[in-house]
Amino acid sequence: MKNFIKHIKGLAKKNPQRVVLPEGFEPRVLQAAAKVLKEKTAVPILIGNKDQIREICKKEGIKLPIEKIEIVDPKSKKREFYAEKFYEMRKDKGVTKDQALKIVEDFNYFGTMMVQLDEADGMVSGTTYSTAETIRPALQIIKTKEKFHKVSGVFFLVLENKLLLFADTAVVIEPNSYELADIAIDTAETAKKFCLEPKIAMLSFSTAGSANHPNVDKVREATAMVKAQHPELIIDGEMQVDAALVPEVSKRKFPNSALKGDANILIFPSLEAGNIAYKLVERLAGAKAIGPILQGLRKPINDLSRGCSYKDIANLVAFNSILALDEEVPCHHLKKL
Repeated sequence: MKNFIKHIKGLAKKNPQRVVLPEGFEPRVLQAAAKVLKEKTAVPILIGNKDQIREICKKEGIKLPIEKIEIVDPKSKKREFYAEKFYEMRKDKGVTKDQALKIVEDFNYFGTMMVQLDEADGMVSGTTYSTAETIRPALQIIKTKEKFHKVSGVFFLVLENKLLLFADTAVVIEPNSYELADIAIDTAETAKKFCLEPKIAMLSFSTAGSANHPNVDKVREATAMVKAQHPELIIDGEMQVDAALVPEVSKRKFPNSALKGDANILIFPSLEAGNIAYKLVERLAGAKAIGPILQGLRKPINDLSRGCSYKDIANLVAFNSILALDEEVPCHHLKKL
């Protein structure tokens, strides 16, 4: 699976999308923008002051060709235009014109307005902002695919011989059964977007009825909902993670499982479990973690871990470029993965 990221970048390069990076003041973002320009996986757009960005690059030794990248100053006339549009969207919520002008000064709001108004196809942020600070503008401006639909976050964990998707790792703290079902369905759609056949394990501390508890009931109910709504999906639960990933354990603990110990999507019963798990796999197993990719929004707004490297940012920009595509992604050259 070590070639997965290379293949994804190859896909992105075929039709690079405009991805706005609001944190133009952050050296890692500028270094990532330089890498994206070189790899041609997206058309990066920076938010910030051109002179300040040039100075940061000089100070940090970043070779970013300023003349080849679009830089939008948040203090330009765009600010007033975005503020007026934001006011029209939020006036029913009590937002005044003066408040709108102040709100769009925030780089995340500014960048999200660019995506909403089709001046960018997607956005990647979060090196200096919390997940909440990235998601809030998206919920107010971009909004979810369906009313009452919850946004969730998925990480791609790329191991030497395995590729796994972990969800929810970023947003919903204690999902109920309905929310767990939506998270599983959204993650399956994300997997398909990247040419992966979803095989979903609904995780718990119980396997196939080995324990009884309201937390276990929640996972069972969610599994039944997904099966009813999408009978074409390969999904099973509730199960412990070893039964999801190890064929020999699956035979003993869950012999009738459709997954047979070969899950590639792990749906966690809580944000706490998912967040801890992905960081353990990343730090102790040496997995390359890409994400969190936010699911459930009408347009791709993606978050970053504040501990990310510039390479992590460049990887997520490439993924964002694919997510922004309207057409189906050609998958024939990924069949060997």
